[in-house]
Amino acid sequence: MTSKIFVLAMLLLCVNVVSAQTFKEKITKSFQFEKKSAANAIMVFNINGDVDVEGTTGDQVIVEVEKTITGKTQARVDEGKEDIQLGVIDAADSLIFYIKGTGAEFSKSSTRRNRSEGWGYRWNDHNGNWDRNYEYTMHFKIKIPMNVHVMASTINDGDVAITNTRGEVIAKNINGHIRLKQITGKTNANTINGNVDIDYLKNPGGDSRYYTLNGDIHVNFPTSLSATMSFKSFNGDLYTNIEPLETLPAIVNKTETQKGIKFKVETDRFKIRAGGPLLDVETFNGDAFIKEVK
Repeated sequence: MTSKIFVLAMLLLCVNVVSAQTFKEKITKSFQFEKKSAANAIMVFNINGDVDVEGTTGDQVIVEVEKTITGKTQARVDEGKEDIQLGVIDAADSLIFYIKGTGAEFSKSSTRRNRSEGWGYRWNDHNGNWDRNYEYTMHFKIKIPMNVHVMASTINDGDVAITNTRGEVIAKNINGHIRLKQITGKTNANTINGNVDIDYLKNPGGDSRYYTLNGDIHVNFPTSLSATMSFKSFNGDLYTNIEPLETLPAIVNKTETQKGIKFKVETDRFKIRAGGPLLDVETFNGDAFIKEVK
C-alpha cells in the first residue's frame, strides 16, 4: 500500500512539472550618476529573489537581472512576462531599482521615516503577491563604484550579498540570509528568518546594528577594535574572543507614549578597549559570534 501511494505521489509530481511553463530572460543595463558626489547611493527593493552587489574600481553601475516566470499555461506565463518588469528611478545622485507590475504602488511617502529615504511599496489588500496566475523571481547582480552607499533588500526566495564596498551598507531581508564581505562602512543588517554573516575589511567608523529573529549572527572584525557593544537575545548567547571586554553599567531609556512615559532598561552593555561606535547586536532565537580575526 505504501509503495502504491509513493508511486502515485511521484506521478502527480511529474504531471505538475510537465504542465508548468517557464520563461527566462536576462536584463542588462548600465548607468552613471548624473550628479557625482560622496553621497551617491543605490537602493534595491527586490521581492522574490537574490540581491548581489559588488564594489569595483569602475565608475559605472551595471545591473544584470535574471527574470524567471513560471505558470501552468503559456497564457499565464505571457501574462507574467508582460507584468513583471525592472523599475528604475534616476534621482541624479541616487539610483533606485524595484519591481514593476506587482500590483503594489512603489513611491516615496512623507509618512515613511526609514533609512531608505521614504521609498517603498505600498501594499493594498488582495494585490501584489496574492492575486497572480504565475510565479516570478528576479535575481539581481549589480556592480557599483566601491565608494557608493548601498541599501539592498529582498523578501522571499533569496539572500542579500554585498561585497567590497566602502560606503554605508543597509541590508534587509525577510526569508533569507545576509552576507556582507570586505566592507568598511557603518552597517545596518536586519533579517527575520536567516543568518547575518559579516566580514569587515576595516572596522566601521559609525554606529552599526545587526539583527535576526531566527538565526545566528557572525561578525568578524580586524584586530584592534575599539567600540561600545550592546547585546540582547531571548534564546541566544554571545560568544567572543575580544579582550579586554569591560561590562558597562545598565542604562535607562525613557520614551513618551500616549499611555505615559515608557522605561526600558538595557543591561548587557560592554566597552571594547577605548570605546567608540555602538555595535548593537540582537537576536531572538540564535547566538551571536563577535570576533577579531587576523
